[in-house]
Amino acid sequence: MNCNPPIGFIKKEAQTTGNSKEMALLNGSSKEADEQFPLLVSDAFASRIDWSNSSDPLLLQILPTAAELQTDPAFILDPLEEAGYSIAPGIIKKYHGRAILQLTGACPIHCRYCFRRHIKGDNIPKTLAQWDESLEVIRKDPSIVEIIYSGGDPLMLPNKKFLQISNLLGEIAHIKRLRIHSRVPVASPERISLDLIKSIGNLPFTVTMVIHMNHADEMDGFVEATIASLVDAGIPIYNQSVLLKGVNDNLESLTALSEALIQARVTPYYLHLLDPVAGAAHFLVDAKTGRQLLEEMRKVLPGFAIPLLVQEIPGELAKTPI
Repeated sequence: MNCNPPIGFIKKEAQTTGNSKEMALLNGSSKEADEQFPLLVSDAFASRIDWSNSSDPLLLQILPTAAELQTDPAFILDPLEEAGYSIAPGIIKKYHGRAILQLTGACPIHCRYCFRRHIKGDNIPKTLAQWDESLEVIRKDPSIVEIIYSGGDPLMLPNKKFLQISNLLGEIAHIKRLRIHSRVPVASPERISLDLIKSIGNLPFTVTMVIHMNHADEMDGFVEATIASLVDAGIPIYNQSVLLKGVNDNLESLTALSEALIQARVTPYYLHLLDPVAGAAHFLVDAKTGRQLLEEMRKVLPGFAIPLLVQEIPGELAKTPI
């Protein structure tokens, strides 16, 4: 989403350090694509990129390219039609029993395939009073038992505000579960302090975290240690990925990703087909290929290491298994 200053802005970093490999790749990026959806990447994520390889799977996720300027009528600004499911500022309700809270528009990284890349997040409440007003729709709907924190990235909020909003939810008796969807443990693991982990563990809900990792190279010792701290605190961790052409659309990459996740005590959860968002058509991998890859994975991995291949279809009552 197009909001807030970066944690680490790779253009500035490359210019400051004079790294010729980084500069060469950045000079080959598309200025127009960058203007439409600015390049944004955390220092931690950037440090894992192989700058000698223009096809590096991490680089491809963050570098603006001319391919994004190609138009396709099937790829639109709001592919999941979320605007039609907004029930209050910052709150989306698409599925029975669950509501999404968009806590912030800020992210640690701009993923080029993000289905919310064209959404500015102007309607997200900025103050605690505004959030309290929005939460009134949840207080009045006892069918909502699970809250999903999303964004942007919910863990980009300052700890104090994150906990203030969570405490407001804690006063709603029918809320039983909290799910935190976040790229931060992967992209900016330094953000996950022990104090934050303790605070999350003390919330009056059953808490689950869903992280987002597409390739095994996104895992390093710091990420693994951060995940271990969360799991050791009693917070189960699941991972969801997007099937992306050139990034992970082969058996070797998907197998290595599942192996890395299981080793870090993360359950592979979903492998999404690409949401048809404008600017991301060049990442598309078709459903047939996705099914074939999952079948091949079943031959080399145990069942618990196989994610569920899904597609989100607007209007359906749940994600659709493929």
